[in-house]
Amino acid sequence: QVHLVESGGGLVQTGGSLRLSCAASGSTLSIDTMGWDRQAPGKQRELVATITSGGSSNYADSVKGRFTISRDNAKNTVHLQMDSLNPEDTAVYYCRTYLLGLGTYWGQGTQVTVSS
Repeated sequence: QVHLVESGGGLVQTGGSLRLSCAASGSTLSIDTMGWDRQAPGKQRELVATITSGGSSNYADSVKGRFTISRDNAKNTVHLQMDSLNPEDTAVYYCRTYLLGLGTYWGQGTQVTVSS
């Protein structure tokens, strides 16, 4: 089991930036890939970005060039730097982590609202 706590969401104007953070606790030795999902009102949850324990990252096409994911393996944290935000980025953002042999876990989510 792992417990994920997100922070850093909020309200920002179009073109602004936010930095999300997620701290993992519990069975952290089993953590492999970490990342972020998001779910906008009335839409399905989508994968935003992932990063492996070795530092390889992947992004959804909609955020490439604007979002940057990073992690600190020693602190069991993952961050999402979001720049050039637009109203389409408004969503609840969920931290996710894959535990080897145990599956994927998600945090409770943090709201990001981008005003036009």
